[in-house]
Amino acid sequence: MANVVVIGAQWGDEGKGKITDLLSRSAHVVVRYQGGVNAGHTVVVKDQTFKLHLIPSGILYPKTECVIGNGTVIDPKALIAELDTLETLGISTNNLFISDSAHVTMPYHRLIDQASEERLGNQKIGTTRRGIGPTYADKSERTGIRMVDLIETETLQARLEWAIEYKNVVLEKLYGLAPLDSAAVVAEYQGYAERLRPHVVDSSLLINQAVRDRKNILFEGAQGTLLDLDHGTYPYVTSSNPVAGGACIGSGVGPTMIDRVIGVAKAYTTRVGEGPFPTELTDCMGAALCDRGAEFGTTTGRQRRCGWFDAVIGRYAVRINGIDCLAVTKLDVLDEMEEINVCVAYKVDGEICQEFPSSARRFARCEPVYKSLPGWQQSTADCRNLEDLPRQALDYLKFLAELMEVPIAIVSLGASRDQTIIVEDPIHGPKRALLYENGVTSQVA
Repeated sequence: MANVVVIGAQWGDEGKGKITDLLSRSAHVVVRYQGGVNAGHTVVVKDQTFKLHLIPSGILYPKTECVIGNGTVIDPKALIAELDTLETLGISTNNLFISDSAHVTMPYHRLIDQASEERLGNQKIGTTRRGIGPTYADKSERTGIRMVDLIETETLQARLEWAIEYKNVVLEKLYGLAPLDSAAVVAEYQGYAERLRPHVVDSSLLINQAVRDRKNILFEGAQGTLLDLDHGTYPYVTSSNPVAGGACIGSGVGPTMIDRVIGVAKAYTTRVGEGPFPTELTDCMGAALCDRGAEFGTTTGRQRRCGWFDAVIGRYAVRINGIDCLAVTKLDVLDEMEEINVCVAYKVDGEICQEFPSSARRFARCEPVYKSLPGWQQSTADCRNLEDLPRQALDYLKFLAELMEVPIAIVSLGASRDQTIIVEDPIHGPKRALLYENGVTSQVA
């Protein structure tokens, strides 16, 4: 039995969906513990592509129980659309469970998110404008509406009528928008409640029972470490805690229940939205990474900013999350590169900085200090074992492991499930690992 947390070790979009899907084969329960429809996980199975936003990646396995935890925020309309899409494709959603404590995104949340971003102008955060931040804000202000309120008709009507009366003042007076019709919103959301009611449960009870039954549980985060509300590049962050510690709060389990933490990182770095990005490439090299990596957001379709691998934020992610092994994705995107750079430190105000700075202003002034490695200039797409990789590709992975001081357990070489090298099974124990030990990397049987 192993309870494993999968987190993004960069700014999100690292390929967590594929890694979670792979590990779900060995999981009895998969739990999504934070975020909302601002997240997007793409899973490719043979000739089918599944784009998931709220529903955990494990839904593609019929016997796996999938839980949307209390730490998420749920847009009922979007969730129902996702359910309909899966069922149209022949995927059963009977094994989906939704926490009764998860908060609900309402129409006024989306309107306020959109209007707020417009009002910020050059200071905008770069949100997906899906109402995620305002939903979490209401949760903190203790004025939010939870799933348990949604499915209780009288409670929903009373809380929504009060909330809309209050939010209409904000919409009209602050943003100059038309007010919402309380009766229409209540009727709309009562309809959503009927569809979702069979899925709503006490998810903490369900998950803890699975722990007692010694089942394998996979905790799936959205976004990435550098977008964490507390530990990311504030204020250019999301409104929840994607880091590993968020799995306990967002699922209703204690920290003693977690056995392993897997960090997912691209072989290079990408970022969506605003904020500093030291290794960003704005030249033809960045365009090549974007093109080869198909770097467009699953949720918004926005083009991702691309740059070289940043080991400074990588080491920071290892520390903040307690990562004990890595999954490196999209190694194949680097196949044609003659030379590959890795950021090993920053130079800021004339000094060398080895650690991620808390100050946004200081971080914006950081210049990358690069170590150059030779590329392999041949395809890795068909490699299925470490021995199949070109020597320079293996050296590159070893260099990343050494810099981040953590073993690499999985290497992804494409979007499909089978385009993967499993160096170590993070749930069922080690087969062999690309290790970092006492400053030396090695492959061991």
